[in-house]
Amino acid sequence: MSAFDEKQAIEAVHPQLLIGGQWRDAEGGKTFPVEDPSTGKTLVEVADGTVADGKAAIDAAVAAQKDWAATPPRDRGEILRKAFELITERTDELAMLMTLEMGKPLKESKAEIAYGSEFFRWFAEESVRISGRYSVAPNGATRLLTLKQPVGPVLMITPWNFPLAMGTRKIGPAIAAGCTMVVKPAGLTPLTMLWLGAVLAEAGLPDGVLNIITTTSTGEVMEPIIRDPRLRKLTFTGSTEVGRSLIEQSAQGLLRVSMELGGNAPFLVFADADLDKAVDGAMLAKMRNIGEACTAANRFIVHESVAEEFATRLTERMQGLSVGRGTDDDIDVGPLVEAKQRDKVAELVDDAVQKGATVLTGGSAPEGAGYYYSPTVLTDVPLDARLTKEEIFGPVAPIFTFADEEDALRMANDTEFGLVAYAFTQDHARAIRVYEGLETGMVGLNQGIVSNPAAPFGGVKASGFGREGGAEGIEEYLETKYVGIAL
Repeated sequence: MSAFDEKQAIEAVHPQLLIGGQWRDAEGGKTFPVEDPSTGKTLVEVADGTVADGKAAIDAAVAAQKDWAATPPRDRGEILRKAFELITERTDELAMLMTLEMGKPLKESKAEIAYGSEFFRWFAEESVRISGRYSVAPNGATRLLTLKQPVGPVLMITPWNFPLAMGTRKIGPAIAAGCTMVVKPAGLTPLTMLWLGAVLAEAGLPDGVLNIITTTSTGEVMEPIIRDPRLRKLTFTGSTEVGRSLIEQSAQGLLRVSMELGGNAPFLVFADADLDKAVDGAMLAKMRNIGEACTAANRFIVHESVAEEFATRLTERMQGLSVGRGTDDDIDVGPLVEAKQRDKVAELVDDAVQKGATVLTGGSAPEGAGYYYSPTVLTDVPLDARLTKEEIFGPVAPIFTFADEEDALRMANDTEFGLVAYAFTQDHARAIRVYEGLETGMVGLNQGIVSNPAAPFGGVKASGFGREGGAEGIEEYLETKYVGIAL
């Protein structure tokens, strides 16, 4: 696409706050820049919301809640279906916008759009399947009725790495369930959410159901909303550290809370694994979204008998990736989202090397503008390296070895996190033992990707709680009411 198309993509976005169906400037007219990570240059200035703007947003959500909850489920579903169709029709426009603000290559952006929009189609279908039950009390004296009702106004805080999908998998079930929302997208990538807000309005979403606040003062603006007694649910995707703080704030209001937090995904390769499939899976699990994914393989734990061959094959594949500005169609790896993120990746690699790791490829940031880091493979990684405990969030694949199945599971579970794990083996019995023994909310068995709108996404331990997607996803936005009926 041309530079003109880049300009069109930016101009398609309202760089303002969306409150009560109106696009408006932040109080005082303050703005902040959104940067192109491939160049470090400003793309556009967007509204920098204040505490007063946050209050206006929750006011709008509360005002719209009663009528929205009473809207027929089919009508709510049709809005989601229409939004799905609009997103699909405008994939090229949104892909360019997403690539500009986040850095991922266009093909990665298009893949996210296909994935993220599917949450709207999935929950459009789930909206008409909300049900309760009717039964006879054990003693026969009364009848028991249960029904599901929307939780109420929801605050959603979304991350920068999947600016569409991390929003749609929260917004979709909320709309389907009949909840109104205040959404705070990440300051690094707010443009996709602003674009989505306009699309949902076009699809027929009533004013006030979705309100969007962009701000650089996240804590200051969000805390009053979290502590507002009218708010009924908080959902957050991001770091475990921030998640813990938000949970503490939510305790005062006894909010319903769902948290999708950090990960440290182990990728297990057993001696009997199909190495072609394992390497293909490794590239998916590691390099999807430039490694900037909570589901990214963080530790490759490979049986000592196949470790050298696996490392050689993985290195060849990583060396074949093209690095550059994501707006070029032939680019595989774009820049990381900001200098801070690139510097953290470099620190983790340098720490591992200083402690004895061997660099098979990459291991440094190329010169020039933008926040790039070369695709990297490390072997001989010591267990005291920081990257064994910290989420890398970049294109770095550290390889460890193990001797037996028990050793592999011990290493895989040796982390406070428990989001996802990957395991490659052709032994059916071993597969069962391994996926039952892994302390994670999700497992990819002989595949390097688990994300699917029809499946429940979420983790255990310090990776959070609650599930997004699948039949379980809408339950996070529904309360169960019981009615005892006298005869």
